[in-house]
Order: sequence, then C-alpha cells, then structure tokens
Amino acid sequence: METDVAGVRQAVSTGRLPAWDRVEALVAAAYGRYRGHGAGAVADYIPVLAEADPGLFGVVVAEVAGDMHAAGAADVEFTIQSISKAFVYALVCDQLGHDVVRDRVGVDNTGLPFDSVIAMELNDGHPMNPMVNAGALATTALMPAASPDERWERIRSGLSRFAGRPLDIDTTVFRSESATNHRNRALAQLLESYGRIDIDPLRVVDVYTRQCALRVSARDIAVMGATLADGGVNPVTGERVVTPAVCRDTLSVLAATGMYERSGEWLFEIGLPAKSGVSGGIVAVAPGKGAIGTFSPPLDSAGNSVRGQRAVAYLSRTLGLNVFASEVHPPTVPPTTQRSGTA
Repeated sequence: METDVAGVRQAVSTGRLPAWDRVEALVAAAYGRYRGHGAGAVADYIPVLAEADPGLFGVVVAEVAGDMHAAGAADVEFTIQSISKAFVYALVCDQLGHDVVRDRVGVDNTGLPFDSVIAMELNDGHPMNPMVNAGALATTALMPAASPDERWERIRSGLSRFAGRPLDIDTTVFRSESATNHRNRALAQLLESYGRIDIDPLRVVDVYTRQCALRVSARDIAVMGATLADGGVNPVTGERVVTPAVCRDTLSVLAATGMYERSGEWLFEIGLPAKSGVSGGIVAVAPGKGAIGTFSPPLDSAGNSVRGQRAVAYLSRTLGLNVFASEVHPPTVPPTTQRSGTA
C-alpha cells in the first residue's frame, strides 16, 4: 500500500494480461487489420515532418514483467513530440510534488486545440493542463535547474530512464521546429505575462523544442508507458524512475486530457489513459498490466494517428484493457449458504 496526499493508505488492485502466445497473436492481428488503412494526412506544419513515409506502421505491447510483443515498424525511430509532455510532467511531479504542479499547471481539459491561445486567455492565463502546449511549456519551466543546459540534460536523461536507453536529439527536426515555432514563443511569453513562467520564456521554448525532437520508436514509448503502468519501475532495466503516486497523477491527467479535444470520446470508446504525438506515435497505458506503443504518421484533424487509434482500440478490447470494463462476478459459494452463514 501507499499513502496518498490526504494521508490515507490506498490499496491498489490490477488484473493481468492473457498468456504470452495470446498477446503475441493479437498484436500481429492488430497490425494486419490496419496496416492497409489509408485515412489521415501526415503533419506538415513542421516542414521536415511532411517528409515522413505515410506507409510506416508499428505496434508494440510491453508488459510490466518485461515481455515485449511487436509487429511492423516497431523499431523505426521518429521524434517523440507531444508524447514527451506526459513523461516530463511525471519527472517534474516527482521533483516538486502533487500540489505545486497542479496549482501552477492544472489538470482540466480545455476542449480546444492543443496550441490554442484563446484557452489560456479564457482562464486568466492558466494553462489548464500539461498536455496542451501552454501547459507543457509551464511544466518544462518548472524542472529544477540552475541553467537551461542543465534543465535540458535533466529532461533528456529522465526520458532516457523511462525508455531504458539513451535517447538522442534529431537535430534536423529540432532546427525545423525552431524555425517555425512562433506560436509556442507567443504562448511562453503570454505565460510569463501572467506569472506562470518565472524564467526566460524563449529559453523555455528552446528546451521544450529539444525535448520534442528526441528520437524514439514504438518499442521505446511502449516501455515508457509500461514504466507508468508498473508504479514507476522500468520493466526492462528494473530501475525506479518515479514514484507510484506520480504514476497515478500522470495517468489521471492523461485520461482527461491526453488526446486533446478528443479525450472524452477516446476514454468513452477505448478506456485507456493515452498520449499522442504529431509524428504519429501513440502510447496507451493499462495500469498494472502494460502499455501499447504505436507509430503511423497519418493523423486525423485533432493530430492523433489514425492507424494508431484503431490498433489501440482493437487491443484494448481484445486484451481486456479498458479500465472501466467489468463483468458480473460469480459467487464463490451458493447464495443460500452465504445467507445462512450471516444470519
């Protein structure tokens, strides 16, 4: 058991995945069902991302015990982009605690696009949650450090610990994003004007752009998600990255806001905390069981991978991952025996 912020001892109850062979077969089936799906468009507002191969598709399930199941382009690298928001949030919460980050950044969905300026203005300069760009910039700014270089290195090394291997920056993507991230600069300066960022906002944007340009694969993000599923312990390296309480907070925020303005629909249909990125990655987490990582560049209008969403939905249903799903529990003894024993 662990003690929550109210000092209450909490019990944790989780299920388990099916047998290894069953998971292996279903991952292959998810890949086979959707690899020919042609809907969506590759992101082009960051010029270099427009060059991505729309045919790439990878699916990985990482179990909390460390077992891996992969199909397709599971090890093709892409830039992590907005998926980084979830894990930087976890790192900052681990450093500063539940209350500080909640009060500065927030946990509520904006109902508006991820780069909306209006959302912040409508809420008196409050970024509302760490999964939209304004909240992610505020979160990155909170990472304790004496300099921007130290802040960047703490973020890079922290995300590497989540992935279980050293992550490197894609300098081409970083330069392309840096040349076009005018809206993020505006958001950061607006945050500064409202007192939500206490350091140089343009240096915050630089560090944030670097974190988004880290190279990962579908396998990496599945391991990162499985670390959150396993109470903060990386299932591959065995290293504790963050605390169980931080995992719970991060997954709660992901459930409410991780798929942007489609988060409610995603939770209703699929029932898993998840985060997407504009490069085409999705990570979805089943607490106590594991995580799904997918990669496919074509996106829908909200910026979420089309094939990835379908693959995660299929695996959520066939593997029994929906956190809201339940069945009638059969009695272990006849009802008459139960009644007579308590009369």
